[in-house]
Amino acid sequence: MLYILTGDVQIGKTRWLQALVSDLEARGAICDGVIAPGVWREDETGGFDKLGIDNELLPTHEVVHFARRDDLARAEGTFDANAQSAKAMLRWHISDEAIRKVNAHFDALIQAAEVPQKLDASECARLHAGPAKRMLIVDELGRLELLRNEGLTSAMELLKRGSGERYECALLVARDMFDLPRRAEMRFAAAWGGSKRISPTDEAHDEIVASVLGR
Repeated sequence: MLYILTGDVQIGKTRWLQALVSDLEARGAICDGVIAPGVWREDETGGFDKLGIDNELLPTHEVVHFARRDDLARAEGTFDANAQSAKAMLRWHISDEAIRKVNAHFDALIQAAEVPQKLDASECARLHAGPAKRMLIVDELGRLELLRNEGLTSAMELLKRGSGERYECALLVARDMFDLPRRAEMRFAAAWGGSKRISPTDEAHDEIVASVLGR
């Protein structure tokens, strides 16, 4: 099953995803892919101002500084007019180097899916009950990917391959704009045996945990 987490901006999608990943990992499952927490600063009114976006690579949790707000990138001198995000006139400025790093992570996941790792005797004993359950997460696919076929192209390639023997299910984030959820469904749902749109709710959390763990 492909779960499509959608909705408006700043409704808690990434915080919900972080809690889901933590819960699955605590239960022995492995989450592959990426989540995209925001970089925030408290303002003078006590509110919070979003400055940028990091990418947290799963399952290692390595952090890649992924995007900077467009106006800040211009003010700081890091704006590149030739970058994919600049040509697409996005609100967030994403360096092409950051995109390459995240795509390389997904390329490694593709390779791991194609070439199963050999286990030594100790690993076989540790995994006597069977391999860990795995879930694929892509936070997020936006205009670069679903409208322009740019951005996280390797993540899209992995999604197109479907569940196979590696993943119990997958979840991607697509904001409810520019017809992105429907475009994601058209591209990827068939490979996963169907899709379901979800919101960041307790019910969706429990459903996905049950789907991954086979309960």
